[in-house]
Amino acid sequence: MKSKQLYKVGNFLKLFSSIRAICSFPSTTSQPQLKRPSSIHNNFFKSGTKDALLKRLCRDNNFKEAIDILCEQKRLGEAIQMLNHIERPPAATYSTLLQLCLQLRALDEGMKVHAHTKASGFVPGIVISNRILNMYIKCNSLVNAQKLFDEMPERDLCSWNIMITGYAKAGRLQEARKLFDQMPQKDTFSWTAMISGYVHHDRHKEALEVYSVMQRNEKFKCNKFTISSALAASAAIQSLHLGKEIHGHILRVGLDSDGVVWSALSDMYGKCGSIQEARRIFDRTVDRDVVSWTAMIDRYFKEGRREEGFALFSDLLKSRISPNGFTFSGVLNACADHAAEELGKQVHGYMTRIGFDPSSFAASTLVHMYTKCGNIKNARRVFDGMPQPDLVSWTSLISGHAQNGQPDEALQFFQLLLKSGTQPDHITFVGVLSACTHAGLVDKGLEYFHSMKEKHGLIHTADHYACLIDLFSRAGRLQEAKEIIDTMPMKPDKFLWASLLGGCRIHGNLELAKRAAEALFEIEPENPATYITLGNIYATAGLWGEVAEVRKAMEGKGLVKKPGLSWIEIKREVHVFLVGDTSHPKSKEIHEFLGKLSKRMKEEGYVPDTNFVLHDVEEEQKEQNLSYHSEKLAVAFGIISTPEGTLIKVFKNLRTCVDCHNAIKFISKITKRKIIVRDSNRFHSFQDGNCSCRDYW
Repeated sequence: MKSKQLYKVGNFLKLFSSIRAICSFPSTTSQPQLKRPSSIHNNFFKSGTKDALLKRLCRDNNFKEAIDILCEQKRLGEAIQMLNHIERPPAATYSTLLQLCLQLRALDEGMKVHAHTKASGFVPGIVISNRILNMYIKCNSLVNAQKLFDEMPERDLCSWNIMITGYAKAGRLQEARKLFDQMPQKDTFSWTAMISGYVHHDRHKEALEVYSVMQRNEKFKCNKFTISSALAASAAIQSLHLGKEIHGHILRVGLDSDGVVWSALSDMYGKCGSIQEARRIFDRTVDRDVVSWTAMIDRYFKEGRREEGFALFSDLLKSRISPNGFTFSGVLNACADHAAEELGKQVHGYMTRIGFDPSSFAASTLVHMYTKCGNIKNARRVFDGMPQPDLVSWTSLISGHAQNGQPDEALQFFQLLLKSGTQPDHITFVGVLSACTHAGLVDKGLEYFHSMKEKHGLIHTADHYACLIDLFSRAGRLQEAKEIIDTMPMKPDKFLWASLLGGCRIHGNLELAKRAAEALFEIEPENPATYITLGNIYATAGLWGEVAEVRKAMEGKGLVKKPGLSWIEIKREVHVFLVGDTSHPKSKEIHEFLGKLSKRMKEEGYVPDTNFVLHDVEEEQKEQNLSYHSEKLAVAFGIISTPEGTLIKVFKNLRTCVDCHNAIKFISKITKRKIIVRDSNRFHSFQDGNCSCRDYW
């Protein structure tokens, strides 16, 4: 939630946040012409009972009370026009008008009132001057504010604080600091404005320096906003030491009962990696609001502690606090990341029961969650219920169709997006190019790539070039991919070289594979995936000496292949399998079932693909090694644990191998099951011996 920032960093500056006001009055800065009252009641107000009182007041020349009523009704333009019929308006009238100008952020009208004070000969005291000053600051007119500040014959502490806050809010920290240093006297408000300004604009070290100076001055006592800003600065630079010092100060000065402070403290510990302490602070907080709950839940998810995050969300549902859109969005994103569709469905059901806005970003996250879990049908149902789908929802559906082996539908949705008038962004085009890659539409993908700049004014990023290289590489057009790399305007990143290496693996191009691997070794020398892929390419070519060299290099660097693991959810319980796993309670039944299935598969024409087995051993041994890959174990367990015809959905942390892909096609035909496998790259939907990827993956 950037933007979606769940903890309110810079609470103090929130007091001075700007609001856009739509003003319907003409803009002018000219001096008003003072007029004597005439027949204002005859032409100023419309006939009717609504303005009868105003007409009577004007007829009786009681314009001050009429202005008060107009201001209560937010009729600022009419109130200012009526001001011209008062010879010497009192301070209270100006104060009322200026307050409404500030409230509506009506700069032009505020300038008219200011000009009127000069034209009428009114000499404003410090209170009215500060009100005009504050109006200019809130309306983001620093030039007018500074001019007035310089002209003020008398300034009090409030005048200086208003100016410092205005400059700090606008990010003009040098000017703010200059005024801060020039102040004849300061109060807690002054220090907090400066500290919060630094925090709000990511100048965290300077914020802590000012906080430290304030701490050394015994005259000033920190309030909850000062403390919250200092904690936010400590969290931003991940200084647990400073955060603990501030925690100690909180206890000493008795701010440990304030909800805002405790929320900031918990946030600091969480961002500094001390999640246990963050939870302890959270549990001790008395007045926990939805922001505190949501922040703590999100911390668990960011730390990869999924179960604790979901458990705390469950506790929230049992409390008297209602989750908000940020809460739902965070939990649904966690469901998407962990492919926890069943839990995502429960959250969706809860949202439906309490009623949620189908136009909200939480609805967009629902679409994203279902596409990530491979349930395009439900994603479409949520999408179709949105009155006006946002770009996130469109992009999720486009990418979801592409990853689920439906590139044609992905491109159709992109055309619908354009017809809807929604402007695509660079993320949308990653989905579009991905769809072209999965369908092998090289020329179409190239056309979309060029349209980004020519039709939509978007700049190509490294992600788009990586998609383009992937597109050409998978299609076997490796020489063209190489030419793109050599001529692209930015330095190729690891994703681009990995795409080229993957294409070389598919098409057996040793020369380019070496170049791509060498580039990857330079960028990320500790990534074992590059060594494994290069070793597989050598193994396919029968170059076992080179395979041995790759293995030796890995051992020399202490690199270990990331273990492949697959998981499946049966009756709300997740079962995880590693390659060759025998630890599962039903391991014996799984292996017996796979043995029988293997015979049937071979009768149907299945031939094990041993090209990518990284061992120079006999074919029979290679076949045995392939039999116990994690996705096969998970699929077998799913079949023996569910009634006939039940959909099997398996998830894998790595890219599924060629042999497992071929084997599961046969398994789907023999068992008459639809089997979905989501690997690190995409979804594969197997049915009746075919895969949704059409073997182009």
